[in-house]
Amino acid sequence: MTKEKRNILPLIEKETPNLNNILDPEDVESFKDLKLELKDTWTKKQQFRTETEMRFSVLNDFKHPTNASKYWQCVREQNTYLENLMLLSFDARRAEIKLKKLKQNLEKETDPLEKELIQIDIDEKVFAIATMQLTAKDRMREIKLWSTLKKELDDGTFDTKDVNTHQLDSYHEVYKNRVGSLTPGTSEAEVFNALGQFETIERQKREKGLITNGSKKPKFLAKKPE
Repeated sequence: MTKEKRNILPLIEKETPNLNNILDPEDVESFKDLKLELKDTWTKKQQFRTETEMRFSVLNDFKHPTNASKYWQCVREQNTYLENLMLLSFDARRAEIKLKKLKQNLEKETDPLEKELIQIDIDEKVFAIATMQLTAKDRMREIKLWSTLKKELDDGTFDTKDVNTHQLDSYHEVYKNRVGSLTPGTSEAEVFNALGQFETIERQKREKGLITNGSKKPKFLAKKPE
């Protein structure tokens, strides 16, 4: 698959006259004037998260407070994009075969109207494949970015083979933050959920000798809600 296959300008130019079927003449002219801009827009539109969004949204310090928790989230994200890319590749292979069959049918067809219908299906399939290729390119971009972030986060202080190893410390920080954000107006269910998980984690850490005293909680949580 080459960059040229992701160039939809020829298809835009080919389809422009047909826009007269659905647009007023002046709008068709506007479309012609904008075709280079529209090709550029289609090519550079954002499909998936940028590096900035990955860093502040996905790997935010509240939800993933440690390098280990950030690293393992990168693993999950990268794997998701790997799976999606593989499935997209299968779809693209099917689409290419369907395109070949359409072209074969076009060569055999003798009815002029049927030939027109087949040509429409061909043009539509070409556009669909170009879209798949563009999507695949952006999925690969994010896969590479997750790889970069994994290397950046792997500072040698945590286990990169077993996800379970870091979780007691990471979740402890997560629920310490969550409990610290509770207010008197927080719903009872949310308080019970946050406190229940937080105190369970602290109990496990005490049993393992990792801490001796429990963490401080907001004053209004000094007593558990009844």
